[in-house]
Amino acid sequence: MTYVQQPAGSSRPVRLGLIGAGWIGAFHAGSVARRIPDARLDAIADPALPAAEALAGRLGVARITADPADVIDDPEIDAVLVASPARFHSGLIAAAARAGKDVFCEKPGGRTVEELDGALAAAGAAGVNVQFGFNRRFAADFAAARKLIDDGAVGTPQLLRSLTRDPGTAAGIASPERIAPGTIFLETLIHDFDTLNWLNPGAVPVKVHAVADALVAPEAKAGGLLDTAVVTVTYSNGAIAVAEANFNALYGYDVRGEVFGSAGMVSAGGPQASSAVSYTAAGIASDTVRLNIDLFHDAYTAELARFVEGVAARRAGRMPEGPAAPGGTDARNALAVALAAIRSHETGVPMDVSAVAHLHPAEPGPQPAGQRFAGRQLTGQQLAGQSA
Repeated sequence: MTYVQQPAGSSRPVRLGLIGAGWIGAFHAGSVARRIPDARLDAIADPALPAAEALAGRLGVARITADPADVIDDPEIDAVLVASPARFHSGLIAAAARAGKDVFCEKPGGRTVEELDGALAAAGAAGVNVQFGFNRRFAADFAAARKLIDDGAVGTPQLLRSLTRDPGTAAGIASPERIAPGTIFLETLIHDFDTLNWLNPGAVPVKVHAVADALVAPEAKAGGLLDTAVVTVTYSNGAIAVAEANFNALYGYDVRGEVFGSAGMVSAGGPQASSAVSYTAAGIASDTVRLNIDLFHDAYTAELARFVEGVAARRAGRMPEGPAAPGGTDARNALAVALAAIRSHETGVPMDVSAVAHLHPAEPGPQPAGQRFAGRQLTGQQLAGQSA
């Protein structure tokens, strides 16, 4: 037998450096090492060096460091994955941008809009791409819902809903005193705020009203814990949205989204592990998912694959294929809603988002063939007048 000679591939894998070897950083590292063939994890940085050593040992990564600057300044690294605690996100984005590195960063992009704006300005000046970890956009059911919206299935959006209920136990939240104040808005509901923004394309949030409490662990409320929240968001096209979160769903990890409009409704998500359902003398039952990396396993992988494609495309001087990945405007809009929700909870009154930041749509609204977008464009002042 004679082999047929194939031309050798000229491209090399995108070489990534990871900053942060904790829970989500370790999962992202595994995705790169095992599930994204066009990428290679070359280095891991974490001030807790034993965590970096353990992760590198499991994945066969040769280089580790306690200093993120070693990864950022490494000329062999094409792009950086930021999975550090949120208080370091904006600084690491800016540092990586100044080093000419594309960045994938977990949410939120910063603790304040000013922090995030500084990081995005550095990225813009350097001409690098920054993608944020809003993974629900990459889940098959949420992506299908968005396509239906783009195709006109709901007409003009009128009511939206997004919820996150973290899996829990009968014992309640473990170590609630370790949860930083504002976490439910900045690190949990920020996913819901991005989802609502994304499922209402062309509109921006203009007014926020938040109610929150410590209902799961009331003993930790004095330390700033909020474990249950409901947030109402009113949009510039008149649509009204509700986001809710709770840290202790006994039945599993539950994430859902819904958009109701003038022509119909779409929904996505749920806690079921599969479509299999048992019908027995004990009742009707189905298994549920208990971890975020299980419910959104494929979405986490897909968002990183999309980032790697973007890095490869920029390196080759071409535009990446497919829909735009969540970028700076998306991160900024979601963060502004989260910060407005914090202020609303603290004051007990609705908050104009313009008091936090002036927002712009991340993308134009859909214009399906044969339909005309009929939503009302309302300002924050008009909405305040309506609620007076």
